Amino acid sequence: MKKIAILGSTGSIGTQTLEVVENNGDIQVEALSANGNVDLLEKQARKFNPSVIAVFREDAAKELKERLKDMNIRIVTGMDGLIEIATLPETDILVTAIVGMIGILPTIEAIKAGKDIALANKETLVTAGHIIMPLAERMGVQILPVDSEHSAIFQALHGEDRGGIEKILITASGGPFRGKNRAELENVQVEDALKHPNWSMGQKITIDSATLVNKGLEVMEAKWLFGVDLDRIQVVVQPKSIIHSMVEFKDGAVIAQLGTPDMKLPIQYALYYPERRYLPGDRLDFWKLKEITFEKPDTDTFLGLPLAFQAARTGGSMPTVFNAANERAVSKFLHRKIRFLDIYDIISDAMEHHKVIPNPSIEEILAAEQATYERIESRW
Repeated sequence: MKKIAILGSTGSIGTQTLEVVENNGDIQVEALSANGNVDLLEKQARKFNPSVIAVFREDAAKELKERLKDMNIRIVTGMDGLIEIATLPETDILVTAIVGMIGILPTIEAIKAGKDIALANKETLVTAGHIIMPLAERMGVQILPVDSEHSAIFQALHGEDRGGIEKILITASGGPFRGKNRAELENVQVEDALKHPNWSMGQKITIDSATLVNKGLEVMEAKWLFGVDLDRIQVVVQPKSIIHSMVEFKDGAVIAQLGTPDMKLPIQYALYYPERRYLPGDRLDFWKLKEITFEKPDTDTFLGLPLAFQAARTGGSMPTVFNAANERAVSKFLHRKIRFLDIYDIISDAMEHHKVIPNPSIEEILAAEQATYERIESRW
């Protein structure tokens, strides 16, 4: 029986991972973690009976410990707690479903401990891909992508020689504002940006989809995951989210992975790779589908994508600054402190004023993140 730990068990990917576990019935959840959602953590603990739970916030950890005093579950807290569950000797796979750069250190320690990584945390590779991928190769561990687009590419490459890749085509839905111009985006509200046409996701990633920052982060990830230059990664808008991504090979063949927009598919594929299992849910009906359309992304309006390419081409610590600036800007937008288009201004400003570190260490990555936050707080 496989044994897993989940970083971020109360978020969208974490809860769906637990649904997959429950549906299959042959995976033991050894550890859970969250920032501080005590109510949901208690429910998860009573259903899955993990041996340890990490709660990042100390006050929430104390409350959970009190609530679960009738159970034999150890409660740990802070970054040390996250690292502890990431490196549990009895686990085989760490699911990194946590949002933000907080996931980097636990992921690195898990790789050092020989754990396979089911990766849903974008920031890990965006900011530290130059550290993570060589380390994973050295330790002989698998990085199994959970993001639907990267899972699609991973599936399309199964059994293929990666030297035969001509181009990776990452699909985008276009988000809730596809077709709108900048003038129409001037006064959009949080509620508008959270209405994704196809996917049910957490708030942060839904806003990132609306700005196309999410697609930019995926481009950066794909570069590291599949060893492909940025010039051979293309973003294509496919509004219905039926094709999750494609790979074009040197002979002109294109292999695409299609399916309904259901995150449980890539989650289950990562947990059981290379085995495919039955997954309950809707199926594509090609008679009803009739057509699949494509568009070029509007990079004049949705600046998240060109800014991401700029950050990725600059390299070094710049992707960290891009990511950190976006993270803080999205938080401010969700708290109604800035307008939607201000997100792009904040990212641009942070990138313009950053002095790039060519090959940053983890300490330098975290310092660049902090410096970016401080600049934003002093100006917005």
